[in-house]
Amino acid sequence: MLRFIWELLRKDKWFYLFVIFVGVATLPLLLFRNTVSGQIVDAVVYNQDYGALYRLLGLLLLATLLRVLLKWWDNMQLEYISQRAAKRLREKMYFKLCKMDFNYFDKTRTGDIMTRMTADADAVRHFIAYVGYALIEQISTFALGLGILFFISWKTTLAILVVAPFVFYFMQRMSKEVHPTFQRVRARHSALNTTAQENISGNRVVKAFAKEDYEIEKFDRVNDGYREANLESNRISSKYLPRFEIAAAMLTVVAILFGGYHVLTGEISVGDLVIINSLLWTVMGPIRMFAWLVNDMQRASASAIKVQEILYMQPRIKTKKRVLSKDKFTGDVEFRDVSFRYEDEVALENISFHVKAGQTVAIIGATGAGKSSLVSLICRFYDVTKGAVLLDGIDVRNVNVRKLRQNISVAMQDIFLFSDTIEGNIAYAKPDVPFSEVERVAKIADAHDFILRFPEGYDTIVGERGVGLSGGQKQRIALARALLKDPAILILDDTTSSVDMETEHHIHQTLREYFKGKTTFLIAHRISTVKDADKILVLDQGRLIEEGTHEELLAKQGYYYDVYQNQLGDFDVHAGKGGAQDGQK
Repeated sequence: MLRFIWELLRKDKWFYLFVIFVGVATLPLLLFRNTVSGQIVDAVVYNQDYGALYRLLGLLLLATLLRVLLKWWDNMQLEYISQRAAKRLREKMYFKLCKMDFNYFDKTRTGDIMTRMTADADAVRHFIAYVGYALIEQISTFALGLGILFFISWKTTLAILVVAPFVFYFMQRMSKEVHPTFQRVRARHSALNTTAQENISGNRVVKAFAKEDYEIEKFDRVNDGYREANLESNRISSKYLPRFEIAAAMLTVVAILFGGYHVLTGEISVGDLVIINSLLWTVMGPIRMFAWLVNDMQRASASAIKVQEILYMQPRIKTKKRVLSKDKFTGDVEFRDVSFRYEDEVALENISFHVKAGQTVAIIGATGAGKSSLVSLICRFYDVTKGAVLLDGIDVRNVNVRKLRQNISVAMQDIFLFSDTIEGNIAYAKPDVPFSEVERVAKIADAHDFILRFPEGYDTIVGERGVGLSGGQKQRIALARALLKDPAILILDDTTSSVDMETEHHIHQTLREYFKGKTTFLIAHRISTVKDADKILVLDQGRLIEEGTHEELLAKQGYYYDVYQNQLGDFDVHAGKGGAQDGQK
């Protein structure tokens, strides 16, 4: 942990050490205050030297003012350095998170990530601003106090130090016991954040199923777990703190007994005994503080471990050191015997097909057939388990990841809209694009008319994840966002499922004109959406079972033919009957 924090401080580390040095350098000013009392006893009570009294009081006032000013400067600089370090830490974590691939977010809870970004980062900051400095300050206070006590009476000091081994033994025991509890505390805190985040994000589902009481009970259970973890940590600390207090109290008893004896024997003066008593805090204070600082260190250590897990993790999807330099692609896509697994689950198996640049490819299949997995491999959101995905004849693993994705635009099945204006959401890929371009793609996506019906039009603020918009409206805004990118390849993952068939037909008619000459992958469940595609791929349980045009697949009378009969065959029959009835009427 200390090495990690030392690296985190970077350019501030030597200034940080200087600030700590200044803080430690003020300790003699503090200790002078304690020695003055003994000097006053000897100079004034015994020697009647009132001039020395005024000099000592003046020096005491000056030392106090100087220490106050230095401590104020010291605390300000420590806060400044720690806040800079925390900012740098959050930036590094966020940068790393932005580099991580889908696989990491598939397995990691949002609440856990947020805990590391906030509470854990702040625990590290607290160590820099307070714990680290306090630890050095207390050790220095202990050492300086002992030095003065040895100078006054080494015999009394040795008697005082008899208690020290017991203190350090208890400290080591407490540190060993309390460390696992802090790990449990932060784990429970993470679970608490996750539960609250999921409940807030899914509040519409909760209300739709009237499960408020269930969610409250679930939160209470997690909240109780967090409380119990904190209480367990406190119980361990409480078990040892009385032992530290007893040890500290014993110091006073030992100092009075041995110090008083040495005054009677003439080895030290009464003023020396007063100084010894006034300096006992330099031994007792650090002993008490060590117990609390051990707790804080263990808390910071548990948080630092979780922070480092983010900083040192590596994405599975990486750009190779040597890649082919190509900025623009035509959109020729080929799958060569591709298989893909999510962990132990087979998603795609032995998929092979070739799409020429400019073609429109439709992908259909039952839920879970592997449609979304297939298009995710084109974007290299995941890497194939076997085989290769080629773009313009180049394996996508040999292409710079950013360059690859800049040539592909995706309107995903799970639509995410940012808490921004509608214009900001559409122009996400090109923030500086002229408004006329935003308006143009909105018209193509059939979103322009409903946007203008909002009082603020394109300046309407979209709620979190698109709250306040219908499913069809969100889909059309997401489609407009994808179109604005003007890529070589457009992937529409069930993008028009929430709009009516008439609107969907209009959108795809417009898209065919707009994307003429560009490669389009279209995932859909409606035959009416896919029948005009240049090529239709039919997936079933991760396998490509049929491939061809609408007419070719109907002629085979296989899976596609059955779907056609279910969707359009019956529909045509009912439509015919309805038309006949209307005619009779």
